[in-house]
Amino acid sequence: MNKLTGYIFFICVTLFISCHTDQSTSHKTTFNLNLDEGLTSLDPAFCRNKNTILMDNQLYNGLVQIDDSLKAIPCIAKNWEVSADGKTYTFHLRDDVYFQDDVHFKNGIGRKVNAADFAYSFGRLIDPKVASSGSWIFSDKVQSKNSFIALNDSTFRIVLKQPFAPFLSMLTAPYCSVVPKEVVEFYGKDFRSHPVGTGPFRFKYWKEGEVVVLVKNEKYWEKDDKGKRLPYLDAVRGYFIGDKQTVFMEFIKKDLDFLNDIDGSYRDDILTKSGHITKKYKDKFILNTGPYLSTLYLGILVDTNIAIVKNSPLKILKIRQAINYAIDKEKMVKYLRNSLATPGSAGFIPAGMPGYNKDGVKGYSYNPEKARQLLAEAGYPDGENLPSIVLNTTVAYRGLIEFVQRELDKIGIKTSVEITQGGSLRELIAKNSVNFFYGVWIADYPDAENYLSIFYSKNKVPFGPNYTGFNNKLFDALFEKADQVKDDEQRYTLYRQMDNIIMQQSPVVVLYYEKRINLYQNNISGYSVNAQNLMTLKKVIKH
Repeated sequence: MNKLTGYIFFICVTLFISCHTDQSTSHKTTFNLNLDEGLTSLDPAFCRNKNTILMDNQLYNGLVQIDDSLKAIPCIAKNWEVSADGKTYTFHLRDDVYFQDDVHFKNGIGRKVNAADFAYSFGRLIDPKVASSGSWIFSDKVQSKNSFIALNDSTFRIVLKQPFAPFLSMLTAPYCSVVPKEVVEFYGKDFRSHPVGTGPFRFKYWKEGEVVVLVKNEKYWEKDDKGKRLPYLDAVRGYFIGDKQTVFMEFIKKDLDFLNDIDGSYRDDILTKSGHITKKYKDKFILNTGPYLSTLYLGILVDTNIAIVKNSPLKILKIRQAINYAIDKEKMVKYLRNSLATPGSAGFIPAGMPGYNKDGVKGYSYNPEKARQLLAEAGYPDGENLPSIVLNTTVAYRGLIEFVQRELDKIGIKTSVEITQGGSLRELIAKNSVNFFYGVWIADYPDAENYLSIFYSKNKVPFGPNYTGFNNKLFDALFEKADQVKDDEQRYTLYRQMDNIIMQQSPVVVLYYEKRINLYQNNISGYSVNAQNLMTLKKVIKH
């Protein structure tokens, strides 16, 4: 019944859009996708979940952008200089970038972007009245809004409190998009559904829970190698179909052009256990996989100043290490992810991150005998007298966590699995209210500092994302030192030292590093692939 309802809903939405599309444009190319987790906002100041990032990447630009090798390259800033002390960044802006048209511009025509727009946009992120989820980008790095300076229309300066080597990478985050002050201030909070940016597509329509439509920005500034103005597509249409089987059915029927993952409900139908397309679907569509900057892990609260930790067996280092050795990650990835993930045996920093070196970090491989030895050394041979441990997760990862539960049971560690709604679990974790929990960390920007920051003691909740309460003086000293090291290779060496500390102290159990999984139709070309899975559509062609 759910599948039928989902199918009828899809047909109704398609008919609805057809009725609202100009007949003269009905033959033009539209890229159709599904945003199954919904869409909370199209305001880049609240770009905090996957679907918002995907759509904002089509609507907006920033000073810099990343290429497919995850390097920061020019965007609206054509070039820049960094002061000798690493604190002052001066950006020189292009003079051919315009905001998309909106009735709140003079004569309804989008005006040219200038340095004052960036000063406003970045200042907005740290404005407590705005309460942006991206305030962390600048809040600890600049003194105030006055640190964002428009020297003239084409020159923009940022003054940092102290050097921060990954700063250019951080500026590629969608939070750092430019927006027009007059439009934002007119709409206020409703800018979330009236977005105006400079990106390759402009906003057309959004009926929440049903459909969102973006159309080609005819005045977009970027061109291809032959001088043709981007984008090639005429429109992007996103549906909000919740039923996974319905979504897959529509993809197979070619009513959807793209899937951003393979759901467990039909994974075995599409993929063999070794990660190849089954004979049933061979040549029916394109499967493109690669590294994805996402680490799936189990977090362990280790701050003994917190009441619930004082009586928790997880406060004992050897028990945490035993858990790390007890889980067969190779088997987990093969049978639960059809080999489309990398077993997490080389630290918290994921495969695909610049500087990643699986041989430079000593993680944990499957060794149940070592796990039993550590458990005995901790005073609990074969788990005797060890209290049962509660492992918290969401329904989406229940199968994965029950696999972990069975692995731990083999060495004598008894657990109970508690299923919590996603938002509620995130809130509990953010309040240090659970001892042992499933977590996933997806890169905000392509620098390992973003991953290591969740173990920095000054980032403990509620001031930051240190959800395990980890505190280590050597780690903190290395973290602070790395921020000031300009040379990438030297900084990567420090990152590996920090990652080794994390592995030895075990406030987390790294399960696997996710892989990017993109399915698209055979008539789609030009799709940009990168380890941040940003869905860049400006060069996509639908044949």
